[in-house]
Amino acid sequence: MSRALIIVDVQNDFCEGGALAVDGGAAVASAITEYLDAHQQNFDHIVATQDWHIEPGNHFSDEPDMVDTWPPHCRARTKGAELHQDLDPEYIQAYFRKGQYTAAYSGFEGILAPEDDVPTGDLKAGALEPEAIDEDAIGLDDWLQSHDVEEVVVVGLATDYCVKATAIDAVQAGYTTTVVAGLTAGIAQDLSDAYEEMEDAGVEVERD
Repeated sequence: MSRALIIVDVQNDFCEGGALAVDGGAAVASAITEYLDAHQQNFDHIVATQDWHIEPGNHFSDEPDMVDTWPPHCRARTKGAELHQDLDPEYIQAYFRKGQYTAAYSGFEGILAPEDDVPTGDLKAGALEPEAIDEDAIGLDDWLQSHDVEEVVVVGLATDYCVKATAIDAVQAGYTTTVVAGLTAGIAQDLSDAYEEMEDAGVEVERD
């Protein structure tokens, strides 16, 4: 049995100073780096997901309700879509990009980024060209299965959206799933509902 760590969306736009900042996002980036330095040997595989929006339709809004619609963020190949500088990518084996042309909260909606095209970007928002989606692209579930993963640990941003969606999808896909609450940060001040929803779905939540 293999064990994998899934680092969800620890990107500049979700950390302080970003377009859709989560309070404590930068601290989570640093905490995950410290965790990796201390515990990377406990995982057979470590992967990361990225919001990677090109034209995500109604996901973006000039008047967002901050529930289903959001201000523009994590545009593909922009600085905002890059991993936060405090997250050390040394141990990350693969990156999965999601939300190119639709809203996508779960990392299981992501597709494998080519090894020679891993997260960097210097284009300004609005300077994007359409990217073709390869119908044969490898999704996160396929990748985990091909590496004999049976257990996953999920960390990252934001607890009550993409972390929650990724963890619940992991359970539904058959993985033994744990969320380390101390290595996440959420949009809501009170995350008890998010924790309970995950636990009800079969996720083990390691709370502080």
